[in-house]
Amino acid sequence: QAQLVESGGGLVQPGGSLRLSCATSGIAFSVYNMGWYRQVPGNERELVATITPAGSTNYANSVKGRFTISRDNAKDTAYLEMNSLKLEDTAVYYCNAAWVRLGRTYWGQGTQVTVSS
Repeated sequence: QAQLVESGGGLVQPGGSLRLSCATSGIAFSVYNMGWYRQVPGNERELVATITPAGSTNYANSVKGRFTISRDNAKDTAYLEMNSLKLEDTAVYYCNAAWVRLGRTYWGQGTQVTVSS
């Protein structure tokens, strides 16, 4: 059974940094696209960053140059390094694993990131 568990969220001041982790189990991690999404209450969930099995990355314009997505296939874990955090980065961050060709997608339970002074 697929399981994605996010960790690393919390409260941080503007300009600070956080590192989110997404530990997976029950999936062939190395063949999945991994992604981070975020959602603010009342808004749709939006893409933050994705990384392919080969390591190609894609970022939302709002986080380019500040966030870095990575993956460790030996640990079946994806990461999101967030620097220069802004108030508007406050959201629940969700990890996603997607095998597009087979139409499989899985979500984590989310981790809260709050940027506040």
